[in-house]
Amino acid sequence: MKIILTGSVAFDYLMRFPGYFRDHILPDQLATISLSFLVESMVRLRGGIAPNIAYTLALLGEHPKVMATVGEDFEEYRTWLESKGIDTTLMKVIPNEFSASFFANTDLSNSQISSFYPGAMAYASQLSFRDLSERPDLVVISPNDPLAMDRYVIECHELEIPYLYDPSQQIVRLSADELVRGIEGAQALFVNQYEFSLIGKITGKGEADILKHVRFLVVTCGQDGAKVFVGDETYHAPIVPPVEIIDPTGVGDAFRGGFLTGFSNGMDWEVCGRMGSLAATYCLEQRGPQGHAFTRPEFVSRYRKHFDDRGQLDILIKT
Repeated sequence: MKIILTGSVAFDYLMRFPGYFRDHILPDQLATISLSFLVESMVRLRGGIAPNIAYTLALLGEHPKVMATVGEDFEEYRTWLESKGIDTTLMKVIPNEFSASFFANTDLSNSQISSFYPGAMAYASQLSFRDLSERPDLVVISPNDPLAMDRYVIECHELEIPYLYDPSQQIVRLSADELVRGIEGAQALFVNQYEFSLIGKITGKGEADILKHVRFLVVTCGQDGAKVFVGDETYHAPIVPPVEIIDPTGVGDAFRGGFLTGFSNGMDWEVCGRMGSLAATYCLEQRGPQGHAFTRPEFVSRYRKHFDDRGQLDILIKT
């Protein structure tokens, strides 16, 4: 499949707090909350949802394109992505702007408190699918400038380009009408369990309502794995136990990369979900959203230690 990924491109500043956030939050004083956490470590890593998904897709042999706006500080990051087989020709540098920045503080229970500065991402609505010289087979609309996300939804509908809708962190910035428009025109909706409940609260739409419009619905459920809803069928993808938990940042993006690889190769729904689960585990075992690495034979071998793929993953080894 010719896949174009839209979404944030950011530098991640990841911090580790050697305690538990819950021990310092007073529920009866939330209206005047004022907290500062002294962290024990910090690293600056390449991130952003679109390239994070693209990275895992590339590890599994795909050649995705990323369409996004970036800052003048992006060139080293561009070199990195291109070295992994990711097409960056649709990434536009915005003069006098920094790339987006993500600040995440993680505690001992892997709970996170995060902030996001949009920077060059705020110009994402300048990009248009109407300007493409070649029509993609599939577009992923993931968290981005809200105006851009809605524009991409409308353009994909008008140009009859299939897209997967992944609003996640931007659900709170999108209106009910924008969310409904994004869902009702999509081939699929990707969310985690909390985001699914939040969409229901904002739009009034539940599982049955959403499945009237999308071909499939994917809900990730943390330690309980993920569920793939297709019509009247539900497929469960359990987690693959990690050797060691290092950092949860980007785990959902890695899941999407694994799932989309299976989907683009026509694999069974169950296999797609389990590929996502294994990719997520690889990410969880390393620091940062692009810190994991594996060869395709290694991925297939580890998959088969936990699941039966009925030979469908042979294509990853042969290509």
